[in-house]
Amino acid sequence: MGSKNKLKRFRENETFANVIQPTREEAVADGLNLKGNWNKNFFKNDNPIVLELGCGKGEYAVGLARKYPNKNFLGIDIKGARFWRGAKTAIEEGMNNVGFLRTQIELIDNMFAKNEVDEIWITFPDPQIKYKRTKHRLTNEAFFEKYRQILKPNGIMHLKTDSEFMHGYTLGLLQGLKLPIHFAHHDVYGIGDEAPDEVVGIQTFYESQYLEVNKRITYIKFSLD
Repeated sequence: MGSKNKLKRFRENETFANVIQPTREEAVADGLNLKGNWNKNFFKNDNPIVLELGCGKGEYAVGLARKYPNKNFLGIDIKGARFWRGAKTAIEEGMNNVGFLRTQIELIDNMFAKNEVDEIWITFPDPQIKYKRTKHRLTNEAFFEKYRQILKPNGIMHLKTDSEFMHGYTLGLLQGLKLPIHFAHHDVYGIGDEAPDEVVGIQTFYESQYLEVNKRITYIKFSLD
């Protein structure tokens, strides 16, 4: 994407009512006035809040919002030029139950109050295979603790990825920590009707490309209690 196109998208994001872009200083200082008030001041309802971390173009957050109109969805990514597409689509379709937050995921516990979030989706994250980069892996213990801070008791986590490494690493970590695993499969499109509809019923652009070359898509549903 050219720099002019990026700048155009950044400027357009600033006009979108469904996009929130705090400065890092605001985020670090807990200065985001929506913390603890996402239902009241942003979504303006009491429906459950579901996050998608590393939402990219926002395809999954928008897809889930279409499928579940009685839930609120928030796509989170630091790259606003990417989620511009999802934000624009939501506005074009008049969807009031999906928004986008531009911030770093390691600041997520500054963005939401304790027990404010019902579910978290992690879709196709960078597996961070190199040992020295494990601190950036979105399913490591440090991130689990951040998610635990904002999730309601018995809140649900979802990991959907094309990385068998990420799938295996996360399963091993969950088993080691003795955390509840509600569903897990290394080939979610290969199990027919057993696959959860929200997993196989929504595909990102890159996911459809993976499937065309017979790359397996993995999925885990788990809790952190």
